[in-house]
Amino acid sequence: MSPKTFTKQYINGQWKSGSSEKYVDNVNPYTQQTIVSIPSANEDDLNEAYGAAEEVQKFWMEIPPAQKQDYFDQLLKVVNERKEEIIDWLVKEAGSTLIKAEVEFQAAAGIIREASSFPTRMTGQILPSNTPGKENRVYRSPKGVIGVIGPWNFPFHLAMRSIAPAIATGNTVVVKPASETPVTSGLLIADLFEEAGFPQGVLNVIVGRGSEIGDAFVTHPAAKLISFTGSTEVGSHIGELAGKYIKDTALELGGNNAMIVLDDADIDKAVDAAAFGKYLHQGQICMSLNRIIVDESVHEDFIERFKEKVESLKVGDPSERDTVIGPLINSGAVERIQADLNASIEEGAEVLTGGKADGSVFQPTVLTGVTNDMPVAEKEMFGPVSSIIKVSSEEEAIKVANGTPYGLSGSVFTRNVHRGVEVAKLVETGMIHINDQSVNDEAHVAFGGEKESGTGRFGGEWALDKFTTVKWIGVMNGYREFPF
Repeated sequence: MSPKTFTKQYINGQWKSGSSEKYVDNVNPYTQQTIVSIPSANEDDLNEAYGAAEEVQKFWMEIPPAQKQDYFDQLLKVVNERKEEIIDWLVKEAGSTLIKAEVEFQAAAGIIREASSFPTRMTGQILPSNTPGKENRVYRSPKGVIGVIGPWNFPFHLAMRSIAPAIATGNTVVVKPASETPVTSGLLIADLFEEAGFPQGVLNVIVGRGSEIGDAFVTHPAAKLISFTGSTEVGSHIGELAGKYIKDTALELGGNNAMIVLDDADIDKAVDAAAFGKYLHQGQICMSLNRIIVDESVHEDFIERFKEKVESLKVGDPSERDTVIGPLINSGAVERIQADLNASIEEGAEVLTGGKADGSVFQPTVLTGVTNDMPVAEKEMFGPVSSIIKVSSEEEAIKVANGTPYGLSGSVFTRNVHRGVEVAKLVETGMIHINDQSVNDEAHVAFGGEKESGTGRFGGEWALDKFTTVKWIGVMNGYREFPF
């Protein structure tokens, strides 16, 4: 399919122009060139998309499990056949390096494989009753229509993480992709589902500005659940709107993730892990390491080796095979990071390496002398800036790690795995990894955060629970006697 096709909305199996007078410009973050300009959707398009999803949902729900699985088998086949195209779009639209695009592609394929098992995992229960002659049946069914708001950083994977499980469990979906990545977080996915033969209306994609359709997307009466991956600020607004209309949400929000390097850590392994966990996709990942908390006994050794590692990373064109650090998503991100960096330097942080930008590409940066109250440590940087915080004990490391309103992911490095697990238990976060970095996502494992990092869990049986509901049906064998 040509890029020109991706100037249209996908509603009820048809590609049609958006009805708004406004446009969404799809810009390559490295070259700054416009890839395509998309006529935006308005509320009429939104209503049409939700209406199509609502109309076909009961039909889709009743399709036998094996037939649903056939659709997903075909989808995975199509995705694998079009891998090169998907990766090309991730590079030119999201600024993904080839390394990151490969990671993202494999994660999305894993989600599709896991979701394909859901139709036969829609199990209920029969439970005993305290009423003689009665049994309690619990039936599981889809929620109905799911609204998915796609992100721009891992657009293909993180949109698919909600779309595939929602559809596999008998729901239909309307997607509002991120304006920065309308193809990889929406339109390309629609094209893949269409080629795989899914019925019309099962998946609908509308590209529109948040200012024009954002709130209406959340509050539309057809939507039973809103799935959103993005910033805590936007997620809080979505949660507030959804709560007003008693809608369920799946919110995966910001992170301020810490790696704790204990006094007995293997420093070389910790350095390699920290570089990957911080600089993959320029640090524009909710799970990226934001703070590296290092015991004072190994601090000097760590920063010396980490500086050498970071300075070896290739910076520049994301389409070149060995590039590690590509562009930030837009100029606003560059300006935001530079401002927080400068403010932190004024407060006493020292630049070990990096610290400058060339266009949209920000040098991989390492700061020492950082404290938790500096902007670079207090905020989610979402860029290639590492903040190294020196601590004097395990207890202080845990206190510093917890000194944030976020709680998404994290890491602990130690040669004593049991010690690592005990430390991990005390860190207030939804996910944490021993002798590994923080960027991990496996399709069958619970994924999600605590505190201001979100609500609910994605992955495996947790996603199945999130996208379905249960109904208790009590059945009497005979009749009850009542006291009046």
